[in-house]
Amino acid sequence: MKHIKIVFAVMLVFTLCTAFTMKSHKPVYAFGVAASFNDSVVYCTEIQVLDSTALDKNGFLPKRDLYSYQLKNYLEYDLKKPDYTCMIYFSENRKKLEKEAVKVKAKYKKSTMVLQAITSDKFSFKKPEE
Repeated sequence: MKHIKIVFAVMLVFTLCTAFTMKSHKPVYAFGVAASFNDSVVYCTEIQVLDSTALDKNGFLPKRDLYSYQLKNYLEYDLKKPDYTCMIYFSENRKKLEKEAVKVKAKYKKSTMVLQAITSDKFSFKKPEE
């Protein structure tokens, strides 16, 4: 009986240790916005799941500038729209990000800007290479 208690105690400690060391990666969601002072059209992507990406310990998206450049390159080379400033919004919580997207779009709708949606089949963010 004593040996069974020891085995169960060791198994319990092992289970607890492995449970705390396993990190569960939440999916990271993002959308992009591109605006220009030279054009009245503002481009906005759909909310997308970023593949194989996790936020760092400070809650920031690693290499977020490269995600913005992906959108900028799409606009310049595929749509022939140079001189756009691109921003990326990200979160692990999709509902919060949807609220943020509604706020951002509402600001542009109040002005004389025209919102142009970019669908996921036309453009999607890719994980930057290491």
